Amino acid sequence: MNPYKILIIEDDLNAAENLCGFFHDWGFQCTYLRDFQQVMADYVRFNPDIVLLDVRLPHYNGFYWCGEIRKLSKVPIIFISSVSDNLNMILAMNMGGDDYVVKPFDLNYLLAKVNALLRRAYDFQGTMNVIACGGVILNLDSAKLQYQGQTADLSRNDFLILRELMSHQGKTVSRDDLMQALWNDNTFADDNTLSVNVARVRGKLNQIGLTNFIITKKGMGYQVG
Repeated sequence: MNPYKILIIEDDLNAAENLCGFFHDWGFQCTYLRDFQQVMADYVRFNPDIVLLDVRLPHYNGFYWCGEIRKLSKVPIIFISSVSDNLNMILAMNMGGDDYVVKPFDLNYLLAKVNALLRRAYDFQGTMNVIACGGVILNLDSAKLQYQGQTADLSRNDFLILRELMSHQGKTVSRDDLMQALWNDNTFADDNTLSVNVARVRGKLNQIGLTNFIITKKGMGYQVG
């Protein structure tokens, strides 16, 4: 089994499925995007070693998504597109793309490109250090939160609250556990101090259009996801 994972972001789902089948036959782990509303969440969830990215996509084009991926990772990106003019090729490289293959292409040619780029790329062992919950991405290195192209700068306590909740997404985190995460010894904090901190986080999330992300479980604690 090939250890590398390929993510295909291609508007033509039949073409994407055929590409996946081809790379599966060569032993790659491969998947393709089906929901273009959750591009970054799916990217983080799959954590690919290389991305095949079309230029023409619903909602936002491939140049936009290349830029978003580059905020998180140095993962190799090959543009695959029927758009063959020099301007688009130059823009792809300027946005952080590593190669550009024009459709229609021979699958074996694309395979050679993928293998060559993987060999070159993984001299650096670049990895992502993020937590994703739906379309929300928390960068554990920069302590920033991203949602639909917008970024929220977080204080230390904002970050610790979101890290604790997103690490346990779908589960209720008790107020005691949150206070322990924030202050190590919750005897030096009270419920009102925690409530003020959670309210401040919610205010920052509201500013980037992320409402009702943190849910209060009355008498229990808080939950996301």
